[in-house]
This record gives sequence, C-alpha cells and structure tokens, in this order.
Amino acid sequence: MSRHGDLDLRELANRSLLRHFADLCEGAVIVDAQARLVWMNDRYPVRLRIADPAAAIGRPIEEVIPNSQMRVVVESGRPIMLDIMDFGAESFVVTRLPLRDDDGVVVGAVGLVLYDDPRHLTPVVTRYQRLRADLAETERQLQEARRTRYTFSSFLGGGPACVALKQLARRAARLASPVLILGETGTGKELLAQAIHAASPRALAPFVAVNLAAVPETLLEAEFFGVAPGAFTGADRRGRDGKFKLADGGTLFLDEVGDMSLALQAKLLRTLQEQEFEPVGSNQLMRVDVRIIAATSRDLEAMVAAGEFRADLYYRLNVITLHTPPLRECLDEIQPLAEYLLEDIARRHGMPPCEIDPAALERLCRYDWPGNVRELSNVLERAVLMSDVIVLQAADIERVLPVGRAASPVGASPAIAETVAVAEREAIRGALRSTQGNKSRAAKLLGISRAALYEKMAVLGLDSDTV
Repeated sequence: MSRHGDLDLRELANRSLLRHFADLCEGAVIVDAQARLVWMNDRYPVRLRIADPAAAIGRPIEEVIPNSQMRVVVESGRPIMLDIMDFGAESFVVTRLPLRDDDGVVVGAVGLVLYDDPRHLTPVVTRYQRLRADLAETERQLQEARRTRYTFSSFLGGGPACVALKQLARRAARLASPVLILGETGTGKELLAQAIHAASPRALAPFVAVNLAAVPETLLEAEFFGVAPGAFTGADRRGRDGKFKLADGGTLFLDEVGDMSLALQAKLLRTLQEQEFEPVGSNQLMRVDVRIIAATSRDLEAMVAAGEFRADLYYRLNVITLHTPPLRECLDEIQPLAEYLLEDIARRHGMPPCEIDPAALERLCRYDWPGNVRELSNVLERAVLMSDVIVLQAADIERVLPVGRAASPVGASPAIAETVAVAEREAIRGALRSTQGNKSRAAKLLGISRAALYEKMAVLGLDSDTV
C-alpha cells in the first residue's frame, strides 16, 4: 500500500514535473488568473535581462515581457504548444500551458522557454513544411481531376446531326438551366457534358461526375449528400463531403440518372428545388449552388408512364434536351473518328500511329456498332495491339469484330437480323430467369452493363413481366 493517496501523488507529480522542467528549460514562468507574474525560475530573468526580478512579481506579464501570450492562454484555457517569442534582438522557442484547479477552472498558466535558438526546431519545421507542400500538391491534383478534359473541339463530327447538336449544346452552355442528355451507351454523353461545362460561366469551378449505375443503392445517399462526423459506427470522425458539396459553384453530372431509385429521386428533387440538403446523420441544412447535367440511355418518358421515374423530377431535369446520335446513324463520321482514335491509341501506348486502309474503313461502316464510339475505340485498339502493320487492313478489323453480339452488319438480310434478335431475346430471358429478375446480376451474367441491358430490353420489346 502506497503511503501517498491518489491526490497526494498527483500533487507530487505536478511539483516534480515543474521542478524538472524548470531545471532543464532555459526559463520558466507562472502567472495567475489575471495574468500577473507570480513566479520565475532563476534562469528566466538572466535570459531576459530583468534587472530586478523581485520587483517584477505581481505585475501584469505584458509589463515584464512585452510580447508574451500568457494572457491569451489564461483567457482561452487553450495551450500554445510551440511558439517563437521575440524579445529584443533575440528569439526563443516557448511552450505555454494553462493551469486548472480540481474543478477544471483556469487559475493561471505556466510558460517554458525550451530553446534560446529557433534553429533547434529546424527538423520539425522542415517536416511540417514538407507535409504542407504534399497536402497542397494533393489538393492541386484533386482540383485538376475535377476540371474538364474535353471541350467542343473534342466532340468530333462534321455531319449535319453533329453540327446541330454542338450548336444547341453551345447555347445550353450559356444558360444555367438543367440539361438532359439522351443517347445510347457509348455515344459521348459525358464528353458532351464536360464540353458544356467548359464553355459555361462555371468553367473554373469543379465538374463532378457520378455514375448512378455504378454506385450501390445503399451508398447513393451518402455519395450525393455526404456523411456527418460520426454519423454511424465506422464513419469517419471528420465526416465526408458528398458530390453536391464538392460541385458547389460548378456542375454536377448525373450519369445514368434513369437507374436511380424512387426514394432517392424524391430527395434529389428537393435538393434541386431548394438548393439545400442535409448530410447523412445530420439535421443541419447546407446550401449549394450547383448546375445539373443529367444523362441516360433509358427512355425516361416510358419510365414515367410506368411509374418507375418521378414525373416532377423528369420535368425538372428535362429543361434543355440533347440527343447524342448513335454511330450507325453517323457512318460518315467513322473515318475522322477512326483517325483520331488511332492517334490517341498510339499516344497512350508510346508507338507510332497506324493508318487505316479504305477497305478496313468500309468494313467498319458495315457494322452497326451497338456500343457506339466506345466500342469503335475498343475494336481499333485491339486491332492495333494484335497486328504489327503500319496500315490496318480489313482482315485486321475482321479478326477483332465481336461475334454473336447484338450488332450485325448494316444491311444484313431481315432473316439474319431476326435470327440475331431471337437469340438475344432468349439469352436475356434466360439470364433474368436464372437471377430471379435481378437486372444487375443478369447484366453481369451476360457480360454487359446494366444500362446496356435496359437498352437491349427496350429495343427487343422485353420487360420484366414477359421474361
């Protein structure tokens, strides 16, 4: 059994620590609750060249040490762990700590001169500056990632449909109204959204994109609105900003908006109307200024009629509507697209660009491209990587064109087209039956995206009740 009680030990520790620091430090000083000097160790007056230490006792600390921050510590109750105090021509590294009684009331403060040469802190300062620089670089990279990579010049095509689309998109860029971009998968909807943002008055603000088909339903609300600190077990203590907050002042791009649940549609509608939201786990409203651009490959009008998409949200989003044409309707654009994509492929792989033979171009034009420009890029990249030629030939293209997919050569006989359609219907029906109607799992089983599955079902006249 210790001969000292807990309180006695604490007091002993306090006195011992104070004596220890006072002996080791270049100087030590204590002030009371009114920031009046009550004690100095022997070194302190020597260091600060105080001629009469006894006369300094009881005086306000600022009269003895003009640049002292001890009063700030007493009044705030917060320590100043490391600071540089200037005294005449000299500088000192100091620590200032509040002193509290048993009730937690601040009754004074203690100041310790750790070093009389700030250069002792060089390693600490250097590391701090390095961390600050790393943080600044990370923030710069993040801001760069939220800037658009594409402009209207990136949206290739000189045909009538593409020219009309770009003219309408440029007009939309000057306005603040929501934009709805409709088109099949792979027709460049996000590229067009970025171009609109880059040509708008919000160009210098963030462009934030979220693919609603790629985010699990249970996480979408947090993805949109963020999470308050400690909102649930395992949540970040600092909280996390959602896409609306990140896009404040700029543009929020909602890709595959047709895949959103009805419950989230209601919350999104309120945010669009009021320009305010509550983070998950918070009851505090946050206001934002965000321009919305939405895109989908699904038929939203049909979904509204079927009760799968809120009519009020549809009308809110559908202020300016843009239609990106499928590649099969713009076959005259294949040559400039192919040349651009081949240059891009060469640049990414560090190799000289390939040219393309007219017969190879003609073969590309006889395919109906269900995956549109994205599929064209994939086919050309595979053809380049699987051949060692400078000029791509028709055989190189034929080797990598998909077989047994929805696409069939343009101009194929009705019998062949119908055979392909029948095979597709059966494949989709079989996948949906094996997954009990779960479209996400069915799409994965078929090797296509959920959006592509919806698109194929619409084209083939299939719905969930007919499988």
